[in-house]
Amino acid sequence: MDPDGSVQDPEDKEYSSVCVGREDDIKKSERMTAVVHDREVVIFYHRGEYHAMDIRCYHSGGPLHLGEIEDFDGRPCIVCPWHKFKITLATGEGLYQSKNPKDPSAKPKWCSKGIKQRIHRVTVDNGNIYVTLSKEPFKCDSDFYATGDFKVIRSSF
Repeated sequence: MDPDGSVQDPEDKEYSSVCVGREDDIKKSERMTAVVHDREVVIFYHRGEYHAMDIRCYHSGGPLHLGEIEDFDGRPCIVCPWHKFKITLATGEGLYQSKNPKDPSAKPKWCSKGIKQRIHRVTVDNGNIYVTLSKEPFKCDSDFYATGDFKVIRSSF
């Protein structure tokens, strides 16, 4: 905490990689949850690639680890189980469909709300999965739900 009582921004810290599990385990379950430097994350294994992001949806804190992965506009997305918000696995963008209201024959098209969900780096070394928290220098809507009272992973002690 800073002397003025505010929480330090994620991008102000240097984070080390944290081992969150074994490659064999995530390949079977296709997802896992972990606490990395006091931040809850969900790690997905989808189509041979690993993706990690904050566990709570940027919209209202929905549990993304319980959502389904679907393709929208050719991009794999996690769909929040609470309100069906769609978040790209690769970039953390929020997606929505829109159409021109002045053209009744227009087909809806997929549009981006911008990056809404903080994503984190996943690496594999000797069969172990490591997550390094993002230090991207921007505020992300999911930051609000990343720590504190909104935690979903409870410690066992």
